[in-house]
Amino acid sequence: MTETVAPQAARTVLLLAHTGRPAAVRSAELVVLGLLRSGIGVRVLEAEATDLPLPPAVEKIPDDCPEALDGCELIIVLGGDGTLLRGAEFSRASGVPMLGVNLGRVGFLAEAERDDLDKVVDRVVTKAYEVEERMTLDVAVYQNGDVLHRDWALNEAAVQKVSPERMLEVVLAVDGRPVTGFGCDGVICATPTGSTAYAFSAGGPVVWPEVEALLMVPIGAHALFAKPLVTTPESVLAVEVEPHTPHGVLWCDGRRTVELPAGARVEVRRGAVPVRLARLHHASFTDRLVAKFALPVSGWRGAPR
Repeated sequence: MTETVAPQAARTVLLLAHTGRPAAVRSAELVVLGLLRSGIGVRVLEAEATDLPLPPAVEKIPDDCPEALDGCELIIVLGGDGTLLRGAEFSRASGVPMLGVNLGRVGFLAEAERDDLDKVVDRVVTKAYEVEERMTLDVAVYQNGDVLHRDWALNEAAVQKVSPERMLEVVLAVDGRPVTGFGCDGVICATPTGSTAYAFSAGGPVVWPEVEALLMVPIGAHALFAKPLVTTPESVLAVEVEPHTPHGVLWCDGRRTVELPAGARVEVRRGAVPVRLARLHHASFTDRLVAKFALPVSGWRGAPR
């Protein structure tokens, strides 16, 4: 009796690249050719396809196609932090893991650097990667009890002033209870993933990704008590724009923005949908932090034995 073996389903990845960077174009060509040689299908967005030297076998799809990620195994992203955050939008909407290759400066969301392209292709072909979930934020803007806007963020939701010459007057609250108020340039609500991004540059703490927490980091606050706050992941953070202050603006991951009228309240809580990241190795976050920021550790003589 002959056993019938079902044919293996074709494997497909979506490739996103910052086509404005020559390095990204060259990297995309290498990745595409390596995947196709191994029998893995590649999709790209039509808007990017015109700038990439792609063989005919590459599938080109409209940017707004809701089925863009149907059947995809991975999203491979080549670029800097902005491109990686764009890839995170695709990943969150579809549940498909994102594998980032950093072509920018820091790139904490990336798993590999431009010199690792051969390794990236090999790991994808052999499925030698793991997937982890990163916490996101769900963001809501209220005015007089009505919802004006809903959004989300992987790194941070930042309430900022609009006028350079005038501060934004805000009151901060946690779990429905006011904490403090002050004039400032803004307030950042961040995830542990976002602690090494905008929140870090504003003086916030570095939080290891495995820690589940929410952060509030004031920007340029004129107050004695304006320190970063770290709360539980179940907390609800709120930033209220005072009624007498100029209007502000809300930025989510530096990509999506909405105006905040005076009197608006921004509430931030743990996101219901995480972003899935593909990981190629088990390097500790400590080592990643040291490498990304080139921290001085030459005096370290090892742990006591």
